[in-house]
Amino acid sequence: MTATKPPDVTIELYGIARQRAGVAHITVEAETLADAVRQLESACPRLAGILQADGTLSPHFLLSLNGERFLGSLREKLPVNAHLLLLSADAGG
Repeated sequence: MTATKPPDVTIELYGIARQRAGVAHITVEAETLADAVRQLESACPRLAGILQADGTLSPHFLLSLNGERFLGSLREKLPVNAHLLLLSADAGG
């Protein structure tokens, strides 16, 4: 019996994340938000630190699911064809 492949997740990068990564978007295979961030950091080592040692998202970044809502829990399961937006959490608005 074969294992089920995790769904593809597209992560679109903005601001500092895009500058560091050198790409506008990347597609990873992930079931949870934490898995997606780990895959992103693995594919783009210059983004190391988005996921903190305690497993939380760095306060310097925000993640939005399908441009509809910001995500808080990295344990959240991602829907099929999820599209994440990674944004810098700039101070001052």
